[in-house]
Amino acid sequence: MNARIYKPAKTAMQSGSAKINEWILEFSQSIRRDVDPLMGWTSSSDTQTQVQLRFPDKESAVNYAKENHIIVHVCEPRSRKLNIRQRGYGENFATDRRGAWTH
Repeated sequence: MNARIYKPAKTAMQSGSAKINEWILEFSQSIRRDVDPLMGWTSSSDTQTQVQLRFPDKESAVNYAKENHIIVHVCEPRSRKLNIRQRGYGENFATDRRGAWTH
């Protein structure tokens, strides 16, 4: 049984940093998917692909995989530079703006 451990990226709808500090163990597909000839939907009898286990840190996810004899591939997250402006969002509406206000 193979699995992947990764730290999920933020969705496009998130602007904060909530719910990005957990690690996910996700099982890989072991049986190929079949296409339904009538509807064109894909399906599989493998229910392990629907399972996602969440862990507070990478070490606990790796330890769980070792205890249960699961072969894992750990995907390290890419670091991201924070984009914090000095005056923040209120600078958009400041009366002492240096540049011209354009719409």
